[in-house]
Amino acid sequence: MYHLGLDIGGTKMEAVLLDATGAVVLRERRPTYKDNYRGFLDNLTEMINGIRSATQVDFTVGVGLPGAIDPLSGLIKNCNCLVLNGENLKRDLTVLLDQPVFLANDADCFTLSEAVDGAGKGYGTVFGVIVGTGCGGGVVVNGQLLSGPNAIVGEWGHNPLPGWRYELDGPVEPCYCQHVNCVESYISGTGFSRRFNARHDTAFSSEVIMAAVHEKEPRAVAHYHHFIDAFSRSIAGVINILDPHAIVLGGGLSNVESLYQDLPEAVGKYIFSPTCRTAIVKARFGDASGVRGAAWLPLRNTGN
Repeated sequence: MYHLGLDIGGTKMEAVLLDATGAVVLRERRPTYKDNYRGFLDNLTEMINGIRSATQVDFTVGVGLPGAIDPLSGLIKNCNCLVLNGENLKRDLTVLLDQPVFLANDADCFTLSEAVDGAGKGYGTVFGVIVGTGCGGGVVVNGQLLSGPNAIVGEWGHNPLPGWRYELDGPVEPCYCQHVNCVESYISGTGFSRRFNARHDTAFSSEVIMAAVHEKEPRAVAHYHHFIDAFSRSIAGVINILDPHAIVLGGGLSNVESLYQDLPEAVGKYIFSPTCRTAIVKARFGDASGVRGAAWLPLRNTGN
């Protein structure tokens, strides 16, 4: 059996067809249709049926999207592809394709991909972390995605930054979720660059700031050291509750190689244990993890 995964983004849709071993048979991308829901459905089903015609094989269908699926109603919420909010994509696609369809949040798909055959393979409990535009997460235990009644498993980015103090962390950071000092405001790629630029009246990207760190520019080095401390405090909170065997990092900031030396050393100061044996590793599949995880959803049925 083959497995088709679809990753729905705010600007593009990506599809990947995997065989039973996880090898890529076909990959396709096209812009996301965002004018209305009916047009989105038509565009997506056309993409899927085109792949079916081109390959002439049977496949399962899994879909990852940047939002949550309400476990009771099946309706999508908090999705940056706005035409999907309030819609039952699972039901509608199932009818149009005449086969089961499985949906999950994109951070869940990322985590599932890395737990099945990525950097988290072989670990019992995997916490997947995306540190990019936002700061999402997911949890896989013994190969199965965790899900709950609020559809927010892994949303650690909207916990308050542990141990926040003005003299250490700077001014209060409002968040779009209507709370303040969320972890996402400090350790996402967006938060990392925004806070540096606000403090120093600059307009640098995360990449430029990290290049300055490597050149030992004092302001950038101090900002990076605070970032590591804030990140380690946040991870320690997860470890104290979940005690995962591995934490897999994805997103733009996961490409900062020094994280994999600096974070394990810093986390040890904050967890409720004299040693920290949790592996902190870089995602194997990078940006492709989301769509690969979507493909594996039907084999790791969480009921969505």
